[in-house]
Amino acid sequence: MITKADKNVVRKKRHARVRSSVVGTAERPRLNVYRSNKHIYAQLINDESQHTVASASTVDKDFDLDNTGNVEAAQKVGELVANRAKENGYKVVVFDRGGYLYHGRVKALADAAREAGLEF
Repeated sequence: MITKADKNVVRKKRHARVRSSVVGTAERPRLNVYRSNKHIYAQLINDESQHTVASASTVDKDFDLDNTGNVEAAQKVGELVANRAKENGYKVVVFDRGGYLYHGRVKALADAAREAGLEF
């Protein structure tokens, strides 16, 4: 039987493998996604200066949906992070799915960010 802890260890290995080639720069920050059972978080990170440029999540004060662990919430977070990135002058990013499968909430967040104007 595979436990949740075992799945997270495998995810972290996958994330480390992907991170060896995915790097955010000052011109093209990394759009990182973290997904928990109840919430989803997105950050734009400049890896050169180790600085978070913009972020959005379902725990933000201006997030207005009641249910935070579904595809609809992920779409809203994607729109929020894209709008905050554009406010800070970023249009092109590198997508980092965090070791998660590109499916469901992660895909919804990415598609909503693309529709809101981010390019990756």
